[in-house]
Amino acid sequence: MFKRNRFLRRVAAAASISLVSGCALLPGSARTDDGPIVVGTTSAPSTLDPAGSWDGSWELFRNVYQTLLAYPTGATSPQPDAAQSCGFSDSGGTTYHCRLRPGMTFSDGHPLNAQAVQASINRIRVINAPGGPAGLLGSLDRVETSGDRDVVFHLKKPDATFPFVLATPAMSIVDPRDYPAHSLRDKGGIHGSGPYRLESYDEGKEAVLVRNDRYDGYAKRLNDAVTIRYFQDSRSMVKALRDKRIDVTYRGLAAGDIVTLERQDRTDLQLIDGAGTDISYLVFNPKDPWARQDAVRRAVAQVVDRGAIAHRVYKDTVDPLYSMVPKGLVGHTTPFFDTFGDPSTAKARKTLTDAGITRRVPLTLWYTSDRYGSETALMFQELKRQLDASGLFTITLKARPWKSYVAGYQKGEYPVFGRGWFPDFPDPDNFITPFVGENNALGTPYPAKKITSVLLPRSRAMRDRAEVVKDLGEAQQQIADDARLLPLWQGRQYVAANGDISGGERSLDPSTIMTMWELHRKTSW
Repeated sequence: MFKRNRFLRRVAAAASISLVSGCALLPGSARTDDGPIVVGTTSAPSTLDPAGSWDGSWELFRNVYQTLLAYPTGATSPQPDAAQSCGFSDSGGTTYHCRLRPGMTFSDGHPLNAQAVQASINRIRVINAPGGPAGLLGSLDRVETSGDRDVVFHLKKPDATFPFVLATPAMSIVDPRDYPAHSLRDKGGIHGSGPYRLESYDEGKEAVLVRNDRYDGYAKRLNDAVTIRYFQDSRSMVKALRDKRIDVTYRGLAAGDIVTLERQDRTDLQLIDGAGTDISYLVFNPKDPWARQDAVRRAVAQVVDRGAIAHRVYKDTVDPLYSMVPKGLVGHTTPFFDTFGDPSTAKARKTLTDAGITRRVPLTLWYTSDRYGSETALMFQELKRQLDASGLFTITLKARPWKSYVAGYQKGEYPVFGRGWFPDFPDPDNFITPFVGENNALGTPYPAKKITSVLLPRSRAMRDRAEVVKDLGEAQQQIADDARLLPLWQGRQYVAANGDISGGERSLDPSTIMTMWELHRKTSW
């Protein structure tokens, strides 16, 4: 085992998802003369243009672009970043006003003004890229400016989550001189205003970040440069860590590698463990003749053993999940456990026979072959084992690489398919809204009219998010009753690093994005 009092610091996050500080050195003691911090990840960007991405590209965006609002270390609600101040300016909650910091510029010296903010937001909706973040702006009516520093967002209806939306890397501010208003940018490089400049980029291999001396925001950089290296799998990434070719790993650590790191006696490595809010779930396609049937979906929900998945596949590095809203967020409930209880073949059989189904139900389960870690295939094999063993189902497994996989489910080709979700922002709304409605992030219509027409609009009008518990609790129960979405597990955040690296426990923001500027080398223990 690691020597836990010195080298292995397992940092548990509080229920609010804010991470407690470990034994990081004071900012003044950071050492910046030993070259860049090298971070490894298996999550490479799909694009360098924020208008085209609603995925892991946000990791890079957070570090090279700026947003009006963001999350300083320890914060769970958005705070000003490029903005000097932001807030609702009317009692009805439909007018949101931000005032920029004075004298803001992009890394190339071009002015970052109110017009740049307006153009950045408008182009997201105009381009409306497949797989892009336009869906986050569903409540926005229009954006107006006043002078160079004031931006006013007019909403169609009250939406207390709008500040959270503005804090997502999807709303990164870009230079309208470099980013077309009606199409995605196809040039290489980035001109942002974040803590770092993107000095060079080799797609799928490496991003070199250096200090942006023009940056004006909340981040206090504890290093001058970071290099991000992209790996195909956890094994090669961990080997690079052991061989000292990288300093830190994040996003993509496989369960087996995590367990090995926990158990081995390496005093020159550390593993940081924090609460996470990423989830894994199944989606049932209403176009499929079997998956559209309530009894079939409910029988699957009755058979699936989440505890076995967490233990057998993920070595207890994830937790069973019984709601689309994960633990740690306000209003989390356990409707799938309350409704279905422990796994039971007998109850599932009765559900099917009561619906007149007396034969084995044939279902094809799809998953992506190159995303969400090496355990994805093992998880689907475990699901097949459980469902086949019940005698109620005949399961076929199929997989595709991520890009063609996304195209397939957006066309409605899969009867049942797996998805993972990293939150856009730490609010329970973000674990319900993206998945319901006729046009949702899954490309699979789920009308859920009471949720979309009553519960979500009413809860979004509540600025005190503690008041949403009743409405969002009812929404979670309806999702369980419908069983159109089937939550499986909730992840944790793991950062592995060399022993001379500090700041890992402070580098994970509430949306599970790594803020690279918190990393630094220690001068001494």
